[in-house]
Amino acid sequence: MLPALAAVLAGAVFGDHCSPISDTTILSSTGAGSHHLDHVMTQLPYALISAAIASVGFLIIGFTGSTLGALAVVAILLLAFAFIFGSKTTQEEV
Repeated sequence: MLPALAAVLAGAVFGDHCSPISDTTILSSTGAGSHHLDHVMTQLPYALISAAIASVGFLIIGFTGSTLGALAVVAILLLAFAFIFGSKTTQEEV
């Protein structure tokens, strides 16, 4: 029951974050002083990556029932994605 509730809440947060007509998205873009659709388009890749990795975790919980196993796989996927696709900063950029 709890994984199903978590999946519903995660989907609701994903929809709120990616929707261009969401009040929180409008307030975030206004507060940041950016064009509204530019804000949505820059946040969309982060939300899609998170949703895909969360979906893997929900599938693992659904098939195995192992919460710790799903948590470990999701943590490894997040770290691997950050190390592979993360940008490296130099001392001059800091």
